[in-house]
Amino acid sequence: MATLLGVSGMASAFGTLTALAIKAAKPGKHFDGGGLYLHVQSSGRYWRLKYRYAGKEKLLALGVYPEVSLAEARRRRDEARELLRDGRDPSSERKQDRLQATLASANTFGAIAEEWLEKQMPTMATITYDKAKWQLSMVNAMHNRPIAEITAREIYALLKPMEAAGILDTAHRVKQRIGQVFRYAIAHGKAERDPVADLRGALAPVVTTSRAAITDSAKVGELLRAIEGYEGQPTTHAALRLAPLLFVRPGELRHAEWSEIDLDAAIWRIPAGKMKMREGHIVPLAPQAVAILRSLQQLTGSRAYVFPGLRAASRPMSENTINAALRRMGFDKETMTGHGFRALASTRLNEMGWAPDIIERQLAHAERNKVRAAYNRAQHLDERQKMMTAWADYLDALRRGGKVIAIKRKAG
Repeated sequence: MATLLGVSGMASAFGTLTALAIKAAKPGKHFDGGGLYLHVQSSGRYWRLKYRYAGKEKLLALGVYPEVSLAEARRRRDEARELLRDGRDPSSERKQDRLQATLASANTFGAIAEEWLEKQMPTMATITYDKAKWQLSMVNAMHNRPIAEITAREIYALLKPMEAAGILDTAHRVKQRIGQVFRYAIAHGKAERDPVADLRGALAPVVTTSRAAITDSAKVGELLRAIEGYEGQPTTHAALRLAPLLFVRPGELRHAEWSEIDLDAAIWRIPAGKMKMREGHIVPLAPQAVAILRSLQQLTGSRAYVFPGLRAASRPMSENTINAALRRMGFDKETMTGHGFRALASTRLNEMGWAPDIIERQLAHAERNKVRAAYNRAQHLDERQKMMTAWADYLDALRRGGKVIAIKRKAG
C-alpha cells in the first residue's frame, strides 16, 4: 500500500504553511500536509516529500526554496500523489526519467553523427570525410534532438531551403548522409526506423550534366594563355598552371603536401587516404611541373600544404579557389571547371593515340576487373612518365599558339 506521511506517519491536513511562515521558519522540519515538508538547515531550505511505498518509508527531494516556491512544491507533491494512486513509485519514476534524459542526450542526432563519422574515418578518403562532415553540419538545427524523436517532416524542413536555393545536389547528398546516420543508429539500437525513407521523391530530382570542360585545341590554347596571364595570388596561379599538367581531381591537388613530392625524382605520391578509390596514386611530374613546384617551394615550402589557405595556413586552399579564378578570367561554369582539366586531358590524350589503359591509370579511375586492376597497379609507370612529358610539351605548344603536331605514343 502507498501512502503519504505527515509528522505522525499518517496523512495530515494540506496547506498548513504560508509564505510568511516559511520566511520565519527556524531550523527543522515544517510540514505542509500530504507528506510535504520544508527542511530548514544552515545550508538552505529544502522541499521534501515523505511517503510509504511497498511497506517502506521513502523520501523524495522536490527542490530548494525559493527557486521552488510553495505553490510549485505543492504541485510536485500532487503529481507524486497521482503516481502513488496508480501504484507507481515516484522515486523510481524520477530515476527512470533521468535515465531517459541521459540516454536522450547521448543519443542526439549530432552525437550519433559524430560517432558514425569516427567509424567511417578509416575507410573514407580525407576529402570525402571532410565533405561528409560539412554536409552533416548543414543540419545543425537537429543535432541536439534525440534521434528517435526526429521525423521525416523535420528533416524535410531543413532540406527544403537548400532546394529553394537551387543547390539540389547538396540537398540530396545531405539527405543521403542523414539516412546513413539513421541506419547506423538502427544497427546500434538507438533508433527504430529511418524517416529519410519517407522522403523518397520529396525533393526535385537532380539533372545530371557532364562537368564543363574545354577540349578544342584552339580554345585550350586560349585557356592556357589566360592562365599564364593570371594576376591573382601566386599560389592560385601555380595551382592553375599545374591543374592541366597533372589533371588530378581538384581535391587531390589542393590537398597536396610537400612531404608527398620528390622533386629530384619528379614524382608525387598521393596517399591512399586522399584518393577517391582508397588506393595510393603516383603522378609523374614533367619538367614543366617540377619547375613550377620548385618556384612555389620558395613561397610555401615551410608549410605542410603546397597550396595553403589564405586565412589559415594549417588548412589547404578553399575548394572554390580554382573555379573562382576561372570565373575571374572570363570562363563561366558552363565553359570550364576545375574538374574539367581531367576531361580535357582524357579527350586530347585519347586523340593523340595513347593507350586507354595508361590514360585511365593516370586518371586514377577504378578498374572493375580485379585481375586487370592488380596488373595495372604494377605496370605503366614508365609509359605514364613518357605520356606526362609529351602532354606537357603539347600544352606548351598550344599555349604558344603555333601549329601543333600531337606527339603520339609509338607503337610496340
